[in-house]
Amino acid sequence: MHKRLRASLLFAGLLAAPFVLAAEGDSRVAVDMPAMMQDHMRANMRDHLRAINEIQRLLAAGNYGAAADLAEQRIGMSSLAAHGASHLAGFMPQGMQDTGTAMHQAASRFAVTAQEAAVTRDLPRALGALSQVTQQCVACHAGYRLK
Repeated sequence: MHKRLRASLLFAGLLAAPFVLAAEGDSRVAVDMPAMMQDHMRANMRDHLRAINEIQRLLAAGNYGAAADLAEQRIGMSSLAAHGASHLAGFMPQGMQDTGTAMHQAASRFAVTAQEAAVTRDLPRALGALSQVTQQCVACHAGYRLK
């Protein structure tokens, strides 16, 4: 019984270790902005994630045109005004701005690729273009955090 308890505690400690290390040794750039702007940015990111999820669902169903339209309107360059990007940009370091712009540009490129896939049925090419979008998300989240 004593060995089981010790093993359970060790296992629990191993599970918690990444969270403790992340809090103590987080080397990402801390971005300071007013709480209202943080809320706005997080809402935008959640919307981007929902859009990517829906895009994946549409691609799986073979509905490339709808995936393209959704990407452009919700994540692409056409979405900047709706997301208030110009208001948020002033609070971001240049590298974070550049990564965000690259993400929006990649989404617009994906939209074109998905439109082409509506004719060619080239799902791997469409997924490759979508991965360029999420690559920017990963890069930003790996490099920056809100204070």
